[in-house]
Amino acid sequence: MQIGVETARSVENKRIFVVVDDEIVRAALQFMLHDENETHELANLDQAYDKGRDWKPDLVLLGQDIVEQHGADVLGDIKAKLPSAQVVLIAESADNPTAKAGLAAGAAGVIPKPLTIEGVRFKVDVVLGRRELPMVPLDMLK
Repeated sequence: MQIGVETARSVENKRIFVVVDDEIVRAALQFMLHDENETHELANLDQAYDKGRDWKPDLVLLGQDIVEQHGADVLGDIKAKLPSAQVVLIAESADNPTAKAGLAAGAAGVIPKPLTIEGVRFKVDVVLGRRELPMVPLDMLK
């Protein structure tokens, strides 16, 4: 079932690797993204690196738990082994210290929990260049 899918996106071939320890979160993200993207669930980075040799990803959704296990330097390893991919962290919150360390190490963004279809798709579309962030006029900030 396709929920709110734009036809142009459903035929565009963007490959996403979802690398999260939690099987339920992986499955939820795969469900949210599979209509508009070629989405692969992977339990660990070794699986991502193996699959990435032949199937180059455009985006890696990386769980906070993996960054906590390997340290923020893991983002450099991902960039070296999957150079075509940007990395977005899945975190408990955008203010989480692990998320902040990941951003400082080169992550393209953070998707905070709770995960929603709209929120996940919006962030993925922004990172993949399909959508721009809305601009707020300066006079509205008064």
